[in-house]
Amino acid sequence: MNCQKVLLAIGDETRQSILLVLMGTDCQTGLRVGEITEQTHLSRPAVSHHLKILRDAGIILMRKEGTKNFYYIDIRTKLSLLKTLILDIETLLKQYE
Repeated sequence: MNCQKVLLAIGDETRQSILLVLMGTDCQTGLRVGEITEQTHLSRPAVSHHLKILRDAGIILMRKEGTKNFYYIDIRTKLSLLKTLILDIETLLKQYE
């Protein structure tokens, strides 16, 4: 249940491409919506929509600098929940070997 929001967020191809773009940047700096738009060839509203979903899932963070917003992957992200989920599944499978 803890992983549901994360799985839904990363299950979308568009959000996966945004995450790949964000992975290529410095976690301290981040990228603005316009920069993500250029690299993904998506519209600004589409990028903003998908960034909100990723933020709500706890995968990315936003840093404000004046009127500018910079988005970056949270290094303490909830993606680590997926590792726990996989380990739990492996443990369960070993019980039936």
